[in-house]
Amino acid sequence: MAEFTAQDVKALRDATGAGMMDCKKALTEADGDMERAAQVLRQKGLSKVATLEDRENNQGAVAIARSGNTAALVELKSETDFSAKADDFVALTQALADAVLADGPDAVAGLQSQLDDLRIAKKENIELGTVARFEAADGNVLDAYLHTQDGRGTNGVLLEVAGSDEATVHEVALHVAFARPTALSRDEIDASLVDQARASAEELTRKEGKPEQAIPKIVEGRLNSWYAERVLTEQGMFGEKETVQQHLGDGTIVRFVQAVIGS
Repeated sequence: MAEFTAQDVKALRDATGAGMMDCKKALTEADGDMERAAQVLRQKGLSKVATLEDRENNQGAVAIARSGNTAALVELKSETDFSAKADDFVALTQALADAVLADGPDAVAGLQSQLDDLRIAKKENIELGTVARFEAADGNVLDAYLHTQDGRGTNGVLLEVAGSDEATVHEVALHVAFARPTALSRDEIDASLVDQARASAEELTRKEGKPEQAIPKIVEGRLNSWYAERVLTEQGMFGEKETVQQHLGDGTIVRFVQAVIGS
């Protein structure tokens, strides 16, 4: 029979957050070995959490880390904003971003045990969302913007632009946060979505009774408007007539990434 004391049970509970009876059972199973008992609890906790993987998790937090011309963005998803606003959740999100900044996107694997522990503690479907790292080329401008709410990041943007200045690039980053584009160019939009949009535009135009010879031109105009809602360079800057590309002038957007909680 395993030998351990009530103090051992309490110590295991303090270390893992598990219930007293669960800690006692784990110590029994581990023959009183504290490390093995903690691992038993962790494995059982992960098994329970695995049953939650199909649950919706559109809450969470976004963190950004930056050093010079390099920046990283990490989104950590949760089921509730209550969990996402907690100090341990926010701290892990930032630790993940710091790791990605230092060592690249694969660095999140080094924090897998902390992520597993957070899943067990929150009993929620917690998983990584967007993970990105930008290292701007020489001469390019990098901007990193994070909107915070209730102590956590909720809308993060990384943006790299060539041939522009910091003030202009920051304005475009703010626009991305506001307008939430889904693509940098038309080529990045799934062709099936374009086909659906074109078919819908043609159906609407025909229902309006437009002349047959005018339909192609009207459909193209409506499709252009559809693109302008989604493609960053074609969007109106903050909803105005001037497009993002016009605002940039000779500047060229190299790439952008955005993570928005609740989207």
